Amino acid sequence: MTRQVWLKADDEVGDWEARKRRITAGLEAGVDWVLVDESDVARVRDLGAVNIAAFTNGDVHVMDAEADEDGEPDAAVVGKDGEGDGSMEIPGDLSGSADLSVLRQDGKASAGYVRIFDERYEEFAEAVATAADYTIVVGEDWQIIPLENLIARIGDETSLVAGVTTAEEARTAYETLEIGADSVLLDTDNVDEIRETVEVRDEMSREQLDLTTAEITEIERTGSADRVCIDTGNLMEHDEGMLVGSMSRGLFFVHAETAESPYVASRPFRVNAGAVHAYVRTPDGGTKYLSELRSGDEVQVVDTEGRTREAIVGRVKIEKRPMFRISAKVETDDGVDRIETLLQNAETIKVATADGRKAVTDLSEGDEVRVCYGDKARHFGEAIEESIIEK
Repeated sequence: MTRQVWLKADDEVGDWEARKRRITAGLEAGVDWVLVDESDVARVRDLGAVNIAAFTNGDVHVMDAEADEDGEPDAAVVGKDGEGDGSMEIPGDLSGSADLSVLRQDGKASAGYVRIFDERYEEFAEAVATAADYTIVVGEDWQIIPLENLIARIGDETSLVAGVTTAEEARTAYETLEIGADSVLLDTDNVDEIRETVEVRDEMSREQLDLTTAEITEIERTGSADRVCIDTGNLMEHDEGMLVGSMSRGLFFVHAETAESPYVASRPFRVNAGAVHAYVRTPDGGTKYLSELRSGDEVQVVDTEGRTREAIVGRVKIEKRPMFRISAKVETDDGVDRIETLLQNAETIKVATADGRKAVTDLSEGDEVRVCYGDKARHFGEAIEESIIEK
């Protein structure tokens, strides 16, 4: 599931200057959507690139080649000043609902907004979910129980957007019933809360890896090879690096160059990853050859506890350098497996060991290093059930 953050910025927030400040903060933080009134769509387009949802009275039309794209929202939302927010009474027979009627007409609206006052509004939200691509629900006195009920009942019928006011509430919404809301609608002017909510979104969507250990069995000096440095547009921490290796089933943890040395300044944006043939792990759980990386690609950054995040490749440096061939054995359910990689023969390249980070020039047979091991083969970077021999 891809989590998203929506930011509420309609006229309930204040005048245009107040709304503009909130929207600008959201754009800078990296929100996915802003929810505004229909009259603000063109002004939001001028502020930056973001998905725009807009409250509508149902008069929106299907966009065609002649339409003014600047004034068209990416999603039209019904429910404000209607049945969804309590401005109009929900009819006893939902077949007579004005909001539902708009949602069921092609091109009129693709999202519904419902404030949950009581069980009747829960039922209405369920009905909205059957007709809407996005169902936005904002709890009043109670938040968790209605959200649990809706997650359990709605399933995959719609993308559920839960109203929140803080990053902590967003985390709860994402985690409810271990499934969580698809998105949150954040209602705050607090710049820190906006930024932290986006960070929670990113954290929730990231992979947690189960790193294991491998025992070094051989270290051999080889000749020179075309070595790849991955220079990212992101700074890495002291316990972070990337997973690289000659065999897709076993990738070695190689630290970023965050450490100072007497000979060279730290480069916390860089991982000296190995030879051009090697694999590097990507945020989608796949791999790429180091030779394939280009500026703008995403690679996966991992720390020694297996927590991951993504980083953007800013530059790839390929130079001929003397190398080590490093071989290690991994204990598996079926016995012992061997993995290996090529790393540059240099003191600045460090791997994660049981005793902490260690330069490859100081590695010895018997050292235990951190690796990511899986017994599946890969085809074009995707894990597959196939017998492939790598040696």
